[in-house]
Amino acid sequence: MNYLSKFLYVISARKIELLLILFAFLTISVLDALGIGLVGPFIGLAVNPAMIHQNELLSKTYSFLGINSTNQFIGLLGLTIIIIFYFKSYLYYQVQRYVFRFCFTQQVKLRLRLLRTYLSLPYTFHLRTNSAHLVQNIINESQNFSYSVAIPLLNSIANAFVLFVLLLLLAKTDLVATVSILGLLVITFIPFHLVRHRIVRWGKEGVDANTEMLRIVNHAVGGLKETRVIGCESYFEAQLATQVNNFARVATLFHIFQMLPRIVIESLLITFVVGLVSISLIFEQRSQNLVSVLGIFAIASIRLLPSASQLMSNMGVLRNFKPTLDKIYFDLKELEKPESVRYIQLTRGKVRGTTGKEFSNQSGLNTSVIPFAKKITIDRLSYRYPDAPFNALSDISLTIRKGESIALIGKSGAGKTTLVDVLLGLLIPQSGDIQVDGSSVYGSLRSWQNLIGYIPQSIFLIDDTIERNIAFGVPDHLIDRQKVEKAIKSAQLVELMQQLPDGLQTVVGEHGVRLSGGQRQRIGIARALYHEREILVLDEATSALDNETENLISEAIKQLSGTKTMIIIAHRLTTVEHCDRIYAMEKGRVVKCGSYQEIVLGEKSANALRA
Repeated sequence: MNYLSKFLYVISARKIELLLILFAFLTISVLDALGIGLVGPFIGLAVNPAMIHQNELLSKTYSFLGINSTNQFIGLLGLTIIIIFYFKSYLYYQVQRYVFRFCFTQQVKLRLRLLRTYLSLPYTFHLRTNSAHLVQNIINESQNFSYSVAIPLLNSIANAFVLFVLLLLLAKTDLVATVSILGLLVITFIPFHLVRHRIVRWGKEGVDANTEMLRIVNHAVGGLKETRVIGCESYFEAQLATQVNNFARVATLFHIFQMLPRIVIESLLITFVVGLVSISLIFEQRSQNLVSVLGIFAIASIRLLPSASQLMSNMGVLRNFKPTLDKIYFDLKELEKPESVRYIQLTRGKVRGTTGKEFSNQSGLNTSVIPFAKKITIDRLSYRYPDAPFNALSDISLTIRKGESIALIGKSGAGKTTLVDVLLGLLIPQSGDIQVDGSSVYGSLRSWQNLIGYIPQSIFLIDDTIERNIAFGVPDHLIDRQKVEKAIKSAQLVELMQQLPDGLQTVVGEHGVRLSGGQRQRIGIARALYHEREILVLDEATSALDNETENLISEAIKQLSGTKTMIIIAHRLTTVEHCDRIYAMEKGRVVKCGSYQEIVLGEKSANALRA
């Protein structure tokens, strides 16, 4: 029941669809039993036609049809049985076709649901989760869910129905023999039940090996330059070989185990049929109806054998892929955690902000922005990472007026990046507030984020054209070419566009590998300008560049001074010389505030005097 409840949580189908599938399975099982149940009487009639007149139903049917020949009647009965079997087979085909379409539709929906979930979860979830885990779940585990959870589960239910109805039929035919078959099936099931935990362990080891393989390949190929220069190809090959061997070992164990039910059940059923004949002949109690009973049991065994073996095999598959179901289930459940609920509510603007003003966002895509005319106020902001012993930020307060440029400086670990992540709306502070012209951004976090353009040290570029990288996230038919040209000019990319044969249609390669660091940074600036963000956050945007390139980027940034509000994190203090105000941070607190001359030059003079 626990397994089933998780399955129903993960699947996106309406319950009526599942009920229709179950009803179809039951109908097929009844038709199966009806067809098989008629085989015994048919064989009995073929051997002894006089039985037609001994059975009231058959006698009335015979008289109603007005057939003079018993052979014709028996032939007509055989034709009826054939039609029932063909109808059952056609219905079975249609139901299986529907089941496969249903399961693969669920796979599509699950992939979309997982992606939507991961994109909706708080930033802290992504800080503690490897991207290989997310890719593995969206691509591989969703496929495993369809192939190895949904289809086997539905087939198990279908086979269980078939077994149940057939056993009822056999019990009606011969109770003692049916109890014997049931006993054999139970005896067969016991050893498989005893090793169920081992099957689950094999499944978990297989899932873990797959995730590790993806992670190792990402590391080896993602850092190809470093891998080749250092010459550590063999290191990654050895890591991958370990995981491949682990996967091969557990996959072999599981698939060998999967073969055993069919082999064992087949042997037991043959033993039963031959034993039934032998016992009947020895005691001669069933010799009169032995042919009919054997006919029913023989045909039923042909249907029982695959149903029983498939049921046990499917149960093994379901146990083996329980870790897959658990991974998907628990990741989807992340949305229900208090931290996630609060973050999603804030992002969608469905809760009351700290100022008491309420915002709402009715559309699926919120393109609105908070009105920004005067200033941004950060009021006594504090933040602590989950499970961390100390605050990363403590009682931060500062004011940024529209059009101003401010800089955050300090040693590594001072809290600069954490403060920027809070400003970006990625982290939600435990206390304090961010206000725009007196209105809390936490009344409509998405509207606040629509004000901000983010330019990190390492710009994320997709393996696509420069145009699509600048208009990041905008469909081709909605790209505004005039805005692209304007952004290129402001980011000082005009000369680069003239040098490239394909201009804006130049493909930049994975992570922008075909461009220099400075070119990537300027595309990042152009991206922020294209989306017309009022506030630009530059997180060490020039620290990895050479002096000449840094000067070009700094020049592009200076040209934006006064027109854009800028928040700059920098290690190189020369890059913040033009800023209106500088905040020095230490251990999550602002320890100094002033102009470049007061903070940087004043500290240099003090150090010179001390020396």
